[in-house]
Amino acid sequence: MERRREAALTGRTAGRRLTSIDGGRGDAPAEPAGPPPQGPGEARRVRPQRTDSAQPPTVPEQARLWHVVLSVAGQVTPLTSLRASLERLAHDHSFFLTARYAADHAEIRYWEQARDLHDAAAIALRLWGEHKVTANLPPWEIVGLEVVDRATYHKRVAEGFGNPTPHLGGVHPY
Repeated sequence: MERRREAALTGRTAGRRLTSIDGGRGDAPAEPAGPPPQGPGEARRVRPQRTDSAQPPTVPEQARLWHVVLSVAGQVTPLTSLRASLERLAHDHSFFLTARYAADHAEIRYWEQARDLHDAAAIALRLWGEHKVTANLPPWEIVGLEVVDRATYHKRVAEGFGNPTPHLGGVHPY
């Protein structure tokens, strides 16, 4: 479900790899998947069993959802081109919630899937630069960033703080 922006924009493989398939971690070379299961009760093994008894079996790292608010600002930009750029960004980003904008600043709210806060913040800080060309975004700089986990976000909303924006979804002027 999640698209990797790095691969889509640069033609490179993303920094993270799938951990549920052979070769996902990069610990060993990937083996060919082999023929599909033949019988109705047969299932193809997704991850090879570890035979090394010295290493305990590892639990794959679970990605979590993080609520991100990215604020950008810069020189005055025509509103029609800014809106079109933000709409292209919304189309490119899987978990985009909403964007608000004015001629010289914008705020983007979305969900990011990442292992931890550091990864979520790093991805968020790259978002604007990675989409500058493909979405035709203005050459603005990031002036603010807030990243909170899903539980904290929902707790804030339940307590009346950090209310969701009045226009949930889409791109809207302030």
